[in-house]
Amino acid sequence: MNAPRDASYAEWLAESLQDPQEAAAYIEAAIELEDPAALLLALRHVAKAHGMAEVARRAEVGEKSLFRALSENGNPTIDTLHKVLHAMGLRLSVIPMRG
Repeated sequence: MNAPRDASYAEWLAESLQDPQEAAAYIEAAIELEDPAALLLALRHVAKAHGMAEVARRAEVGEKSLFRALSENGNPTIDTLHKVLHAMGLRLSVIPMRG
C-alpha cells in the first residue's frame, strides 16, 4: 500500500480498505497488536470505508447499534462481529499462533 502524495491519508486509507485483501490485512495487523481498542479502530475504519449505513443495512444491525459496537468503548458480540465482517465481504477465522 503506497499512498499517493496528492491524496490525504484518510482518503487513501478509506479507498484502500474497500479492497477485501487490504481490509483483511489491516484487521489482521490490528489483531496482532493484542489490543482490543486497536481492533475496534480497525473495524471502524473498514466499516467507514464501506459506508457505515450500508454496512449496518447489510449486517441487519441498526446504525446506532453499529456505531456503538465499534466505538472506543464498544464491545460487540460475536454475532455482531460476524454480521459486520460478512457485510464487508470478510469472515472471522482462527489460525495457530506463530511459534
